[in-house]
Amino acid sequence: MAWIRRVRTASGATAVQIAESVGGRRRIVAHVGSAHTEAELGVLVERARELLEAPGQGELDLGVEPVAVRTPLVAATAAPAVLFDMASQPARERTAVAGPRVVGTASRVLYETLAGVFASLGFDALGDEVFRDLVIARLVEPTSILDTGRVLVDLGVTPASEKTMRRTLLRAQRDGHRDRLAALCFTHAQASGDVSLCLYDVTTLYFEAENEDDLRKVGYSKERRVDPQIVVGLLVDRYGFPLEIGCYEGNKAETATILPIVRQFKQRHGLENLVVVADAGMLSAANLRDLDEAGFRFIVGSRTTKAPVDLESHFHWHGDAFTDGQVIDTITPRTGRNRDNDPARRAEPVWNREQHPASWRAVWAYSAKRAARDNRTLTAQENRARAVVDGEKTARTPRFVTVKGDATSLDEASLTRARRLVGLKGYVTNLPVSVLAAAEVTANYHDLWHVEQSFRMSKTDLAARPMFVRTQDAIEAHLTIVFTALAVARAIQDRTGLALRNVIRQLRPLRSATIAINGAIQTFPPELDPERRALLDALTGKALTK
Repeated sequence: MAWIRRVRTASGATAVQIAESVGGRRRIVAHVGSAHTEAELGVLVERARELLEAPGQGELDLGVEPVAVRTPLVAATAAPAVLFDMASQPARERTAVAGPRVVGTASRVLYETLAGVFASLGFDALGDEVFRDLVIARLVEPTSILDTGRVLVDLGVTPASEKTMRRTLLRAQRDGHRDRLAALCFTHAQASGDVSLCLYDVTTLYFEAENEDDLRKVGYSKERRVDPQIVVGLLVDRYGFPLEIGCYEGNKAETATILPIVRQFKQRHGLENLVVVADAGMLSAANLRDLDEAGFRFIVGSRTTKAPVDLESHFHWHGDAFTDGQVIDTITPRTGRNRDNDPARRAEPVWNREQHPASWRAVWAYSAKRAARDNRTLTAQENRARAVVDGEKTARTPRFVTVKGDATSLDEASLTRARRLVGLKGYVTNLPVSVLAAAEVTANYHDLWHVEQSFRMSKTDLAARPMFVRTQDAIEAHLTIVFTALAVARAIQDRTGLALRNVIRQLRPLRSATIAINGAIQTFPPELDPERRALLDALTGKALTK
């Protein structure tokens, strides 16, 4: 005869065992596990009953294996023990343990991990739990305010009401959350690296709305959209960690956004000698003049069309031949043309602010890999232009096609000129060579892909659009949430080397289960394999302390 016995161990746990009587002697057949709570005890008793009732287990041969549980196995000791023999209990008591029932599961591990990263950046100083949950929900599954509650419930959190979430958006804007977050981001970036060089770029976010207002206006769109939009400027450190964000009217020129943001950033933190890096879209004479007069140092991408003027001396003395990796440090006119770079002189001039007040320093670099890519692009453009000229295709007038009346022809001169400049990339700066060598100018500019990546993250992973808000305060608050989520996402990427979506995909399936049994309810964490454990250690910083 076999029965279930419960033994109180010296540690205070309750061991659940299966015993049998052989020849009048009691023998332990299996140790099912040790319980520290009523819920765990109920689970172990139910498991022991399943073993007893399993087909072929009536005799309880030695094939019964102990069942592993998540709680430590505590062996019975010589200390006094209280025995609970199920077989000796009244039938009513033996059947009192109800079967286990799962009442819910949630991705609690993911939520707690993201909340931990949020806190590690100092963002919990806001003291706004609803705002934190809005940021976490956007990291996990960007959606509308109306649907955010569903995401939070799946993460094991009791969400605030929709009205409370909307009031949080207004409170975030009214109480200056963005200013405090920007200060915290700066502190983190300063502790992690160098903030003397920042990267800047702009993007547009459109609205599916018919009418414009004071903020949402129709303007230039790279996607050729005619919907009302806003212009968003983002300043990040050289590794892509966000430092400042700004929102402007949809019809505002991109070049007019850089100065307000970098000036605000400089004043907010009392910085000196700040270097701003931006792409060629920010290149305008007025823009560079304003940045220089405001005391900023800059590195801005130049347009290839300026190469013939900047490299006139080189072409005169050396022709259009370049070697892979060749760098030419010269000067470029601030506007139009001037004689600062005299082609009659073989040596390139060394830029000096006092000697060349009408010019900036220009650095041109040649890459054979870039030249091959540029040539492929030009060949495709040439083929498209010839197809239009020959009447094989009807399309908008492509590059290298000249239209005179009803006649079209291939612009051979422009094509030849473009072929001559393949492989060249230019940079304009007001940093003298004594401060920054040419190779460092190009290297610092190449860090610009980090801000482009941050914008891609905000548009894809964080779904900055579509926006389900329409008032200016709500739009600004929405961008504050995106800005904060971007900081958390960047911290996650820095700690793990993995993209945000990859981390979410690995951690979201780890479900904690809430089980009701034996009159008690308890939540059990998921089992972690070594790979997920290593990922969590990296995110929580445990690996850094080992």
